[in-house]
Amino acid sequence: MPLEPQPQPFDEFDAEAVRTWSSLAVAALGRARADIDAINVYPVADADTGTNLYLTAESADRALGVAGAAGLVPAVQAWAHGALIGARGNSGTILAQLLRGVADGLGDTPGDRGPGRLLAHALTRAAQEAYQAVAHPVEGTMLTVAAAAARAAEAAGAAAGTAAEVARAAYDGARAALADTPRQLAELGRAGVVDAGGCGLVAVLGALWQALSGQEPEAAAVGGPAAAPAVQRPAPCGAVEEPDGPAYEVLYLLEAAEPAVARLRERLDGLGDSLVVVGGDGLWNVHVHVDDPGAAVEAGVEAGRPYRIRITHFGDERRRRTPAERAVVAVVPGEGLAALCGEAGATTVLSPPGAAPDADGLAAAIRRAHAREVVLLTGGPDQRAAAHAAAERARADGVRVAVIPTRSAVQGLAALAVHDPEGSFDEDVVAMTSAAGATRYAELAVAERQSFTSAGICQAGDVLGLIDGDVAVIGSALAETAEAVLARMLGSGGELVTLVLGPDAPDALAERLEAYVQHGHLAVDTVTYQGGRHSAPLLIGVE
Repeated sequence: MPLEPQPQPFDEFDAEAVRTWSSLAVAALGRARADIDAINVYPVADADTGTNLYLTAESADRALGVAGAAGLVPAVQAWAHGALIGARGNSGTILAQLLRGVADGLGDTPGDRGPGRLLAHALTRAAQEAYQAVAHPVEGTMLTVAAAAARAAEAAGAAAGTAAEVARAAYDGARAALADTPRQLAELGRAGVVDAGGCGLVAVLGALWQALSGQEPEAAAVGGPAAAPAVQRPAPCGAVEEPDGPAYEVLYLLEAAEPAVARLRERLDGLGDSLVVVGGDGLWNVHVHVDDPGAAVEAGVEAGRPYRIRITHFGDERRRRTPAERAVVAVVPGEGLAALCGEAGATTVLSPPGAAPDADGLAAAIRRAHAREVVLLTGGPDQRAAAHAAAERARADGVRVAVIPTRSAVQGLAALAVHDPEGSFDEDVVAMTSAAGATRYAELAVAERQSFTSAGICQAGDVLGLIDGDVAVIGSALAETAEAVLARMLGSGGELVTLVLGPDAPDALAERLEAYVQHGHLAVDTVTYQGGRHSAPLLIGVE
């Protein structure tokens, strides 16, 4: 967390005030992050709103520092751009649009307005643009808090208030609106909490007032349920009913023209919910909750160029409301494997081809696990560097992290099978590492073009059997190639064969391979799983 600046009063709302506001906002969200995470129940109870807001504000602050802009509008534009490219989750994406709205409001305001009216107009523009960015705005959320802050700011500005007085009015208006959110949104009322995103926005507005006045906000104002005296803090894990809803969160940056983005909004609105599209001038941040993440990404490809794609499976995270002693975070290639690992208690990160999670995405997954100790299963060699970088970040936050460099999803399944959350951390890591290392793995793939391999020359359309990462068998049909791979792998012994079928694998393939193993190796058991979209045609593990 960056060092918190010493508050100092400003008579003007200028670039230096913005830099102080940004630094104070990061510090305030850092202090409130755990409390905000703990009250996160809407739209998904995945306990990460505080973390998402903090990471978004941190990205914005970095961009502002690098830009070094001297003027007010360029400084806020740089700040908003940093939030846009680093926005996390529903709340972070809305925060990014709020900052863009502040920049737009400052840019279209006549120069003869005083600092108070200037700030009031910017906050009003921010609330308006945030509402426009959300496909289906819901009252009792962060949007409601932003609108209340803007109304209070406008009233203070109309009364010729100073910038500090306008900021204080916005802060007070936001706090009052936050306290009322449980009476506006049934999910909050049932859980006995205020809106988590709104709580974070109160922290940001408190930082604005502090930057302009030099006075520190009351600690209770950004502490979650304490801001609403009539509302009680929720009971521990399990007391909140799990809501129905899509299984995946999809986020990506998108380079596209505005007409294409308008069509994208319509397409994504039909695929899922919690749709927020923010940005402009050719660069957008897209956030949506869906059951088919592949379709959400494909819609982005049709609209323009999506990148920094992050796909996260909610799994059991909706029920994780209190810190656990130990958790497992697993990177998996397909939805079926994500569901399987989620049922085993792991926090899963979906990594389809071409969309491997970066260090930021893995660090966020570690935070969402809400555990003091975390075992991270990388899922493949191309994710090791990002996994180690994410682990270092989590260690800086006091989380003990061990990275198990699994090279295939079947090795991750083997590690999960021996995971013992009740044993010592070191013993658990050793057992999981040993189980993964003792699992030989194979993958069947279809050659896209003629090429030289370690097993000879293959032609486009050939079925390749890769054992431990190297091509060992070249065949013409999936079943026969799979049998040849199994013969090689079981030639050196084995007790359990794991088959993970891709979405295009024939229905009879599993039955045929199970019979093949039973016929030639009576003492070997076989288990079969569905890998789901983005999985290879067939994964094989032999323990």
